[in-house]
Amino acid sequence: MNGKDVRVGACLLAGNMDSMVRFYRDTLGFDTQWNGGDFAEFETASGELSLFMYSRKAFVQAIGESYVPPKGINQTFEIALWLPCYADVDAEYERLLKLGVQFPTGEPITFSFGIRNFYVADPEGNLLEIGSTSET
Repeated sequence: MNGKDVRVGACLLAGNMDSMVRFYRDTLGFDTQWNGGDFAEFETASGELSLFMYSRKAFVQAIGESYVPPKGINQTFEIALWLPCYADVDAEYERLLKLGVQFPTGEPITFSFGIRNFYVADPEGNLLEIGSTSET
């Protein structure tokens, strides 16, 4: 396998598909054709199957494991959502603030290495980094 030829997809395992799909669709604005089942795919600029969701209960059945619901903020991974510029980061922060979204680290910060970002926690505690690497 050559990594340069591989497309990467991120799958979120969801305990409550309805709540999670509503957050990603209605709050964050990702389009989906979800039909209420155990699988949802979201449209992104990265293409097909770049962001999708699968029922945690269905997944653990498929792999023969026990279902253990997550608690608190997931500290094992994050998904980065890259916006065109710093102003877009600030605008998205303000939009989400009005919707009552949880920000574990507070308002946007610009780091010395050139990224401006903030973090959002989804309904199940998964961290989303919303940021940009471009001032303009």
